Amino acid sequence: MDWERLQRHLISGFKLGNFSAHDQDHWRRVERYGMYLAPINGADIIIVRLFAWLHDSQRESDGHDPLHGERAELIARTLCGDYFQLEPHRLELLALACRDHEKGRLTEDPTVGTCWDSDRLDLDRVGKTPDPQYLSTASARELARLRPADRRREAGC
Repeated sequence: MDWERLQRHLISGFKLGNFSAHDQDHWRRVERYGMYLAPINGADIIIVRLFAWLHDSQRESDGHDPLHGERAELIARTLCGDYFQLEPHRLELLALACRDHEKGRLTEDPTVGTCWDSDRLDLDRVGKTPDPQYLSTASARELARLRPADRRREAGC
């Protein structure tokens, strides 16, 4: 997989630019949280990394944008086969993670849970403290209890 090619494609198409609360800096932190959590949770690290880069890439607003998850699902399906390869069942996990990431749900699936938790652990960038009750995995709940700087340092952000 050519990560740099995928990243360049997503960054160049991001409508909100480099100073968005949902820009590539956020995507990189979500990726770092995911890479920290995935081995602990037994998650599919490729799906977790793809989610980090795709989940907010189709935002049209930093504010209320209720369809951005569905647009992220669509771009994931569109790019699969050209920018990355996933078997159908893995693509379905990525699509679900992208589509429903902002709905506040929990899951027992370790891969989808790691995706959602990785995004939620970066809420302090917008002045919100991640609430452990909205995290699917025990490892993410432990991280959420740390101060933001300690959380980022622990995860390598």
